[in-house]
Amino acid sequence: MFSRILTSALFAGAAAGVLIALLQFLFVQPVLLHAELYESGELVHFGGEAVSAHPDLPGFFAEPVRDGLSIVFTMLTYTGYALVMVALMSMAEGMGHAVTARTGILWGLAGFVTFHLAPGFTLAPEVPGVAAADVVSRQIWWTATVAAAGVAMWLIAFGGNLVSYAIAAALLLIPHLVGAPEPDSFSGPVPTEIGALFAARAFGVGLAAWTLLGCFAGYFWQGEAKQAEA
Repeated sequence: MFSRILTSALFAGAAAGVLIALLQFLFVQPVLLHAELYESGELVHFGGEAVSAHPDLPGFFAEPVRDGLSIVFTMLTYTGYALVMVALMSMAEGMGHAVTARTGILWGLAGFVTFHLAPGFTLAPEVPGVAAADVVSRQIWWTATVAAAGVAMWLIAFGGNLVSYAIAAALLLIPHLVGAPEPDSFSGPVPTEIGALFAARAFGVGLAAWTLLGCFAGYFWQGEAKQAEA
């Protein structure tokens, strides 16, 4: 069983990680590079003259080391997520639920809600150079919110009764009623339009990433089961 979990997660994480890295290069990295120009002071937003919204940015793989490491780290990150997902899939299968590439998409959507949408609803994705609260406080709140959302997703999927659904709703709601840590004051050189675009792109790529990961995880998990039976 452990070998099946490990193999499925490695294949799913590697396959999804490469595609996710490409999506990040296409849609997320240009926004980050644009924000870094304001963070460094190369561009200034609050001035007398209008600033172009389309500066010259480094092209794809203009910095091979940075971009290569980004691909490696993305693959490692989503392989870690895949290990958690496939382990939970094995538990669900033991409870009598089928796990396939199609049902894996639902697992991916649940992962997106857990790791992106639930914490991002109050603690939005941030570009470099914006005001932010203490990083430790944010990490604690993020971890607690992800844990609560993960339990809520499991209860919604497998609880099967009104009590489970009520607990899930409470778990999803409570972190946002408490509220994420906020900075004492708002400041920063980055235009709000860039921050808004980054948040939108981060959520969009995150949704695609988790959908791909869930689909691949379900596919390889099912494939490993067929191979074991053969």
